[in-house]
Amino acid sequence: MKKDKITSFKEYQRLCQKTAVKFKTKEKKIFTWGLGIAGEAGDVAGCIKKTFSHNNDQRVGIKENIGDTLWYAAMICNFFGWNLQDILEENVKKLQSRYPKGFTSKKAGRGGKRIDWNEK
Repeated sequence: MKKDKITSFKEYQRLCQKTAVKFKTKEKKIFTWGLGIAGEAGDVAGCIKKTFSHNNDQRVGIKENIGDTLWYAAMICNFFGWNLQDILEENVKKLQSRYPKGFTSKKAGRGGKRIDWNEK
């Protein structure tokens, strides 16, 4: 029953559940998913650092670890009974409300001052 395309976030969440370890307690489950997402996000950051700071192309690793991070996000949503689609839509509404004309540093609380990363 291999399928190439996932047609919804709800379907993705169901597929993630099929590949998850079954834990004896709810605490062990949420601790695992919570620590897992942090670890995978750290792996994304590490691959980006190696790619751009060490000239060691880790783009394949970045992509793989983003997938793993999303898997943990789906499992956290499953744990709480949340629909990932709803969360994404709520996030877009929040961002559109905060930045109705697009992102600005001033709206983000940086006082509009630009940072020159090349400056010593």
